[in-house]
Amino acid sequence: MTRKFQFYIVPTPIGNIKDITLRAIEILKEVNLIACEDSRVTQKLLNHYDIRTKTISYHKYNERERVDIILSELKNGKSVALVSDAGTPLICDPGSILLEELIKNNVTITSLTGSCAVSTFLSQVPRETEEYTFIGFLPKTEKQIQDIYLKNKYSNMVFYDSPNRIVKSLQIIQQISPDIRVAVGRELTKLFEEIVIDDIEKVIEHFSGEVKGEIVAMTFAVQLDELSEIKDKIKILKQKGFKSKEITEILSSLYNLNKNEIKSVLY
Repeated sequence: MTRKFQFYIVPTPIGNIKDITLRAIEILKEVNLIACEDSRVTQKLLNHYDIRTKTISYHKYNERERVDIILSELKNGKSVALVSDAGTPLICDPGSILLEELIKNNVTITSLTGSCAVSTFLSQVPRETEEYTFIGFLPKTEKQIQDIYLKNKYSNMVFYDSPNRIVKSLQIIQQISPDIRVAVGRELTKLFEEIVIDDIEKVIEHFSGEVKGEIVAMTFAVQLDELSEIKDKIKILKQKGFKSKEITEILSSLYNLNKNEIKSVLY
């Protein structure tokens, strides 16, 4: 018999409906309530596996108002499962506000293993190092994308993006690092799954037409050297309105370099 925790975090398939664990099916049948992002999406999964458990909506627009309801159910001895539309809850999906309250109220919590787009994607992307930075969904404006890439360009930067924005996002990154390699995955676990790994220019060209499906991508780390890092810091400080003299003072102090060395890069 499965141990009875009060609250379960249950991953659901990211594409292929068969990618769900036996334990997840068992838990979803046993609990008293399933909190889900979109009941219409979750109901398709529940119907497929003949799961008749009651559902309640829980998404980013009603998180706070749902917390009290879910807590009340738990305090009355009921068990609750949290699912998202696809993948693992709290990985770019709602749940953090609820978990904070559950922890404060000493609710027993367990998380099941299961589908996650990041791990599914990375298992198909060869890398020299296991280190990577996951930033969630890439921001929307050009400056925000530039800033977050400059901050993370020296690590493998993994991110989500929408199919109608991925080419533009890569073009913005290309302006900063025109020679990097990138990997882009779409429709993971589905019939038309595709992962493309190549120089950024070729990947942009590959996806230049209509792009469909959920996107997860990675920019391969740029090899770090002190000069490259200083150049990046100069770009950031200039964007923030610092003058050349101020930039020279700041960076010479941070890197313990002669001011002329900084000026040779600055001008």
